[in-house]
Amino acid sequence: MMIKKNIKILIGLIVLAITFTGCKKLELAPENSFTDLNYWTSQDKAQSVLNTAYGQMFSSTYFFYNEATSDNAYNGRGDIAGAASLAAGTYDPSLQRLKNEWNNRYAGIKTTNLLLENIDRVPDLSEEVRSRMVAEARFLRAWQHFQLMTWFGDIPLADHDLSLEEAQNISRTPRAQVLQFILNELEEASEDLPTNTEQEISNRGKITKGAAIALKARAYLYENDWQNVVAETERIINGSVGSYGLFDSYEGLFLPENQYSQEDILSLQFVPELRTWGEFFDMAPLSAGARLNALAATQELVDSYLTINGKSIDNPDSNYDESNPYENRDPRLTNTIVYHNYDWQEPDGGSHIIYIEPGSDPDEPLDEYSPGSSKTSTGYYTRKYFDPEHQSGLASGLNLMLIRYADVLLMNAEAKNELGNFDQGTWNETIGALRERAGFTDAQALNFDSSLNQANYRSVIRNERRVELAMEGLRIFDIRRWETAEDVLNGWAHGAQFGPTSIDDGYLRVNLRTFDPGKHYLWPIPRDERLINPNLSQNPGW
Repeated sequence: MMIKKNIKILIGLIVLAITFTGCKKLELAPENSFTDLNYWTSQDKAQSVLNTAYGQMFSSTYFFYNEATSDNAYNGRGDIAGAASLAAGTYDPSLQRLKNEWNNRYAGIKTTNLLLENIDRVPDLSEEVRSRMVAEARFLRAWQHFQLMTWFGDIPLADHDLSLEEAQNISRTPRAQVLQFILNELEEASEDLPTNTEQEISNRGKITKGAAIALKARAYLYENDWQNVVAETERIINGSVGSYGLFDSYEGLFLPENQYSQEDILSLQFVPELRTWGEFFDMAPLSAGARLNALAATQELVDSYLTINGKSIDNPDSNYDESNPYENRDPRLTNTIVYHNYDWQEPDGGSHIIYIEPGSDPDEPLDEYSPGSSKTSTGYYTRKYFDPEHQSGLASGLNLMLIRYADVLLMNAEAKNELGNFDQGTWNETIGALRERAGFTDAQALNFDSSLNQANYRSVIRNERRVELAMEGLRIFDIRRWETAEDVLNGWAHGAQFGPTSIDDGYLRVNLRTFDPGKHYLWPIPRDERLINPNLSQNPGW
């Protein structure tokens, strides 16, 4: 996440700021270079380092392609961010994604530690500004540790700037200890962060109190610590750490004119022309300006969308028609995924039909599916987060939400159900509210059903989470913490019903996947890291 008003800061200055030469033995630092003796001379320079830490927080590539490590999507061209290898279970400790995840996150941690250990040197820095910058840095340091811990389990805890010797000899810290560090950092940082309503417009995009508590709730969620998930999400829902709510339109939530809505708790920040992302160039329909397709939804994700009366498509009462599969479905399907005969809306108010099934284009053979081509491998494209104000190459300055209020409601619902406290009031405040915002109108979809038991509602809530947050990169973390990855990532991932009926009833077989529960729930420590530091033990099975 970068702060929009500071995007233009020179990268060279930032790099110099965090790679000090360290002339410790000299009484005077050289005047023609930055060192740890002469850098910390102004608030602007300290802010430059903090901006770097924001920039190291996450990437648009991970945001989208993490989805392809799950059963929601398929990375059909290349191995972008290691998604194809990770989903298929064909990777080993040499996979570049593992190395990048490790190195980049520890680089982000180093940046925050440099700021935290040097900010007191900055002259004329008000206590209010200093406290705020420290709190932001502590949040970012906790965020990086959380990402590492989630993927790798036990990791080296870097609560100070490590020397080269320390970095080459440090051991992995027990996961429970890292978790406690993260929780403490987030709670203490939240005390010096403003709420979203206190945040000045010029500071939009910076971390707030609500973001710290939401990340804390997510950390508890990944531990199945249901009591604390409820406690932290209730702080957000009851307004004690800010003012949040659902934006009134699911489709509109992901459009540029509605950025910084009441639903946005934490976002990856971008700026048109200056800092953009371009993943949609390989995700959108070719007829909408894309060059090829590298990331597409699976049939398994499409099938998870309920019918308009709130029933799953395999329910006899759903009125699902396999020959007309996209009609009378959860409206979020149309807002998220592009399917055959999709009515693609243009920015100028016009539209055109997306013909995907082979031979379906009535004018000429321009259908958007062809095996082995640059077209979609599953028969689907992506709509959510498509920016109608895009630049050339579909480059976008649209912010990408890392945590939004809908996620908080889903966490709250899941935790209360696991505690046996899921009732009509919770339903109305969470799942019911999400479905109403999505566009459901049928009472069967909107009303609480008291005949369902805890296991039934577990399935309902998990599926609601899947479709609400689809293509936002969170599914992989859910199937890992639920320990269902071994079920959904073993066997074929499918595409649309464009194949011969003799094989899987015509649903395309697009990717054969393998998930070994004995080792794949944790990533292996990268090979190169263990070569540098023999004190880094390896995870089981690797």
